[in-house]
Amino acid sequence: MKKDGFLVSAYGVRMPGIVYGTAWKKDRTAALVEQAVSLGFRGIDTACQPKHYDEAGVGTGLAACLKAGLERADFYLQSKFTPVDGQDPERMPYDPKASLAEQVAQSFETSLKNLRTPYLDCLILHSPLSDEKDTLEVWRAMEAIFDSGRARQLGISNCYQLERLERLYGQARVRPAVVQNRFCAETRYEREIREFCRQNRIIFQSFWTLTANPSVLADATLRALASNHGRTPAQVFFRYLTQIGIVPLTGTTSETHMREDLAIFDFELTENECEAVAGLLRV
Repeated sequence: MKKDGFLVSAYGVRMPGIVYGTAWKKDRTAALVEQAVSLGFRGIDTACQPKHYDEAGVGTGLAACLKAGLERADFYLQSKFTPVDGQDPERMPYDPKASLAEQVAQSFETSLKNLRTPYLDCLILHSPLSDEKDTLEVWRAMEAIFDSGRARQLGISNCYQLERLERLYGQARVRPAVVQNRFCAETRYEREIREFCRQNRIIFQSFWTLTANPSVLADATLRALASNHGRTPAQVFFRYLTQIGIVPLTGTTSETHMREDLAIFDFELTENECEAVAGLLRV
């Protein structure tokens, strides 16, 4: 990752090294997105899933930022197609009785309308479907959107079986540029999947990064590093992740924490310090 806090994907898409996540913010979404962007965030993650995201609120927040002088090209914006079993049946953003390909198309059009944008920088499959044939059918529909130029790259989230990722990668015509997974001890910090991503120029995005790791943040080693750098333990942890190529998502609603998250690129950990943090993740 470049020292300016940005990296470039296998598809030539410039991505910020930390992304603002918008899940579970409900009617605060628009104001929080506007605040995050005004403070310096240039990457926004959302989903066409009314159950957990106010995607239209993200669009409202971004529209306010555009009126303030920013341009669409200043943002990295990613959203997701969420399969039927991840949706609230009372608030479906597409016709659940339609074919999978049509569900993807309808969901994508809803996202563009909600977000007030002609394209996405990344379209992500929110989770693999239970039947791998269905997963591939959805991926083919996403590839058609990529071909149209309205999604600059594709990704997949909540994919915790390396074999499934390997098969999708092998079968895909437009290969995933992003994998977005939880980052926690329960899944051994996704070591095997992260190594596969590293070998194939796939960017690994982490979510649930701080919430799932209270013992890491409280560890004396991390706290000592934070003290040495005049930073918080969360900043050191995030900085370590960016230095090993992980793009963390942060969903903080605190202005103070937003500023701290953006400031992680103002310092750098040494090789020995990175090794010390890595030791905390060996489970």
